[in-house]
Amino acid sequence: MSRATTPPDTRAVPAPDAAAAAAAADRLAALATPPGALGRLGDLAVWWAGVRGRATPPPPRHVHLHVVAGDHGVVARGVSAFPPTVTPLMVRAFLDGRAAATVLARRLGVHVRTHDLAVDVDWPDGTDPALTAHKVRRGSGSIDTDDALTPAELDAALAAGADLADDSVDAGADLLVVGDMGIGNTTPAAALVAALLGQDPAGLTGRGTGVGDDALARKREVVTTAVARARDAHGEDPRALLGALGGADLAAMAGICAQAARRRTPVLLDGVVVTAAALAAERAAPGTAAWFAAGHRSAEPAHAPALDALGLQPLLDLGMRLGEGSGALAALPLLGAASDLLAETALLADLLPTPAQ
Repeated sequence: MSRATTPPDTRAVPAPDAAAAAAAADRLAALATPPGALGRLGDLAVWWAGVRGRATPPPPRHVHLHVVAGDHGVVARGVSAFPPTVTPLMVRAFLDGRAAATVLARRLGVHVRTHDLAVDVDWPDGTDPALTAHKVRRGSGSIDTDDALTPAELDAALAAGADLADDSVDAGADLLVVGDMGIGNTTPAAALVAALLGQDPAGLTGRGTGVGDDALARKREVVTTAVARARDAHGEDPRALLGALGGADLAAMAGICAQAARRRTPVLLDGVVVTAAALAAERAAPGTAAWFAAGHRSAEPAHAPALDALGLQPLLDLGMRLGEGSGALAALPLLGAASDLLAETALLADLLPTPAQ
């Protein structure tokens, strides 16, 4: 069978500043702390120096959270504990500032933007047109039988994500957080991770919103069927697999991640849905993952192998599985702490007595 492919994006992904990271590592080693005493906070500080291009950069001050929403046709197969009508209700909660992620964002001073890429709803008159400015379609194809997106829709969703990243970077954002909102979206996320990694789909499929045993069995069957169908049609082409399995919301998330890297702007990843999109971005544009940090490890079984494939260790492991960007936001204070520790902790040499002349 011939396999359809999508052309790769040939724009180069720059590497973080190696000299700044090396200088940060040297300073870390010289701090008035035992070697390695700061553990992962020290590693985080060095990463932050590299992606900000300074040996002692300030902590993130202008953080933008992009919540990307979409519905998925596969929900009709009984893979979720909630109906798709919940997606627009939750989008409204984001707009009203009453979703969990917006509560965290407000506490942390994070700017939130919410985007309907594929919610299966007609919004009432008076809705902010910015919500649907990048909408690609209503819902997606049921991935066990059809591609989630056409090639043209995939291109539109990736371009939308790139535009959103550009908007934030041009507005002065120094860190992006990506969140997801969509009933049933852990199904395409598990399928995409399994297809990209060539791993057992059933073993990477979790309970998502908390489905029971019967629904979990259906979900595993759907994901297994979807992965086999997509890989037979598209092989290992990461962009084509994203279009076949992901939907417009995941494709836009991948677009945000890739364009942020091209714009030398770091991204703090959230849970399994965002990380699946980030994995597709890295496979399509190698080097993108150097600009990522992992906020947390989700309880979903596809998340850990996706993080491993990206070479990322999560900052938190709290058993969270909400999505929305909530796990990344919970970890955000650690990034500020790491930055301050590197810049403000005394150097051991400064504390030692001056040798007598």
